[in-house]
Amino acid sequence: METSWPKLDYSEWKATYETLHRWLQIVGKLRLCKSPWTNHSWNTTFYINSRGLTTSAIPLDDRVLTVDFDFIDHQLIFQDSIGKNFTILLQSESVASFYSRFLEALTVMEVKPTFDPHPNEVSDATAFDEDTIHATYDPLHVHQCFQVLVRAHNVLQDFRSNFVGKSSPVHFYWGSFDLAVTRFSGRRAPEHPGGVPHLSNEVVREAYSHEVMSCGFWPGNELYPQAAFYAYAYPEPQGFSKARITPSEAFYHQDLHEFILPYDSVRTSSDPHSALMKFLDSSYRAAANIGGWDRDILEVSPHLFKLKELSRFSFGDEATIQ
Repeated sequence: METSWPKLDYSEWKATYETLHRWLQIVGKLRLCKSPWTNHSWNTTFYINSRGLTTSAIPLDDRVLTVDFDFIDHQLIFQDSIGKNFTILLQSESVASFYSRFLEALTVMEVKPTFDPHPNEVSDATAFDEDTIHATYDPLHVHQCFQVLVRAHNVLQDFRSNFVGKSSPVHFYWGSFDLAVTRFSGRRAPEHPGGVPHLSNEVVREAYSHEVMSCGFWPGNELYPQAAFYAYAYPEPQGFSKARITPSEAFYHQDLHEFILPYDSVRTSSDPHSALMKFLDSSYRAAANIGGWDRDILEVSPHLFKLKELSRFSFGDEATIQ
């Protein structure tokens, strides 16, 4: 079936995925150590832009720095607000080699990092400067992954726009390598037990300090070796795992404690956007209804509905927003 959503085979790009994951963690840790800590670790994430992933502006005293992964020309681009810039070519090389070049770039940019040089949320936490095993970068596979992220991002943005309560941005977590958006009920949650590999329990407990329904895209791992969309609730309300989630290809993964919709079922759908929105909406309704969320407060805003309706009109039509 012809589709604009590209193929992303976990087994084919696994080596590149594992290398890129660690490179993203290196850059992400720079944003982490230089940005004021924000609730749910939102100060650490990347964002989708037109060429790849960006840190957005990292505050550095009297200037800001951005570090962008360009997955079209395959470069790592450093730029600051006083005009200094530096570029690294993305190519097959070890994590240790990439880390060395990254530190050299920071010297040029006059930035001193202060972070733990070990990856998080992975089983192999070999220090960046010692990792000579992960050393693959296939530009085609990276570009395919980026195109998937772009398409997922656009649907998640649409999903996010239909919620009035507290919601995260659509952002990319470098620890788990997933694109996510999170909705909040407004109530506190029981303390999370922690236990995420190579991640501080305090970070995990702060991230899940309040009730959430979270969803997004993830390329998979050895436990579930295929790309997928996911949705979960914390704390998971009793009966959530038995909820009816659409489309029919969605299922509850007992080990991950998440609803999973295989990426390929979306990719090969006649309407990928609609298929994914059904999954996101039905997962949210299950979490909110079973969990007793106040949906009227969290979803209803006449003013927002009016603005969304007005925004449907193009310039020059019967209504515009001033």
